[in-house]
Amino acid sequence: ESDTASEISFQFNRHKKTPSIGSHSSDMASVSSVSGSVLSVYSGDFGSVDAQGTVEFALDYDEKNREFQVHVSQCKDLAVVDEKKGRSDPYVKTYLLPDKARMGKRKTSVKKRTVNPIYNEVLRYKIEKMVLLIQKLNLSVWHNDPLGRNSFLGEIEVDLASWDWSNRKLHWYPLKPRSLSAVNGVDHRGVMNLSIKYVPPGSLGKMCPKNPPSGEVHIWVKDVKDLLQLRPSGVDSFVKCYVLPDTSKKSYQKTRVIKRDTNPVFNHTIVYDGFHTEDLKDACVELTVWDHEKLTNHFLGGIRLGLGTGLSYGISVDWMDSTQEEVAFWQEMMSAANEWIEGLLPLRSL
Repeated sequence: ESDTASEISFQFNRHKKTPSIGSHSSDMASVSSVSGSVLSVYSGDFGSVDAQGTVEFALDYDEKNREFQVHVSQCKDLAVVDEKKGRSDPYVKTYLLPDKARMGKRKTSVKKRTVNPIYNEVLRYKIEKMVLLIQKLNLSVWHNDPLGRNSFLGEIEVDLASWDWSNRKLHWYPLKPRSLSAVNGVDHRGVMNLSIKYVPPGSLGKMCPKNPPSGEVHIWVKDVKDLLQLRPSGVDSFVKCYVLPDTSKKSYQKTRVIKRDTNPVFNHTIVYDGFHTEDLKDACVELTVWDHEKLTNHFLGGIRLGLGTGLSYGISVDWMDSTQEEVAFWQEMMSAANEWIEGLLPLRSL
């Protein structure tokens, strides 16, 4: 029923309880660093102050260097965060929407004890002009808290498709309250259609030639809908799979690349053997979708199938963070041996 079938022999070291079993490969380390930026887009204490004041900036595109430049000049009349001390420590942060993860955030230095900070800094993005024109610029101002609970002070969003690129002069713009539509759309990355099945050891009977001596987890990646469109032509996507805590080459599998399609059909099946029933409580199937380019691949979104307990073989791990939907999907598989469990799960930043 699928165009590709991969069978991977997989053995957990169930007795090795050292932090190394939770370590990430270089690929997964890059995902972690990207998602940290995504999650911090609207991190902090939003309700403490009302957005007020203005920001002065200018936009330019350097054709020669293929570089988008945001010249952040200054802000005026920002909200006071610490009323007792009458102070704010503001900085400016920018993202390109809709995919904050791909281009990452840029931010200015922090100016302490002022509601009228002067920056005169240029935030730069290496990006093709045609790609830039399907983006929006999100520019927000934040109070920097040394304890990490930053406060939102206001933002502005610019549609770059309609921007007058002959306008390179500095202008003042009023800061607005946080956009609820933008917040709700931060993690909308598409939906994965898949099925999973667990085959317990010896469960198919002695007469079955394919009866596994150890358990098997089958993962059937069917298709993905509504991926982020990074280029006018679409996106060249593929899916990576790991069974955590193992991030070795033995665990790693991927689909073929589907070009120029935001609704790719993969129809790819992966089989991991070596599973004992007790492993299902401590393992996590991580499926991530990537945009393929020559120099580097860009993370688009993913899912993690597991119990979401935060623990793996007694060790605290950050990747055991499945959502309620993902946990329910995994639990249904655990309780229905030898049956395909179908699901539609939203992709998210990991």
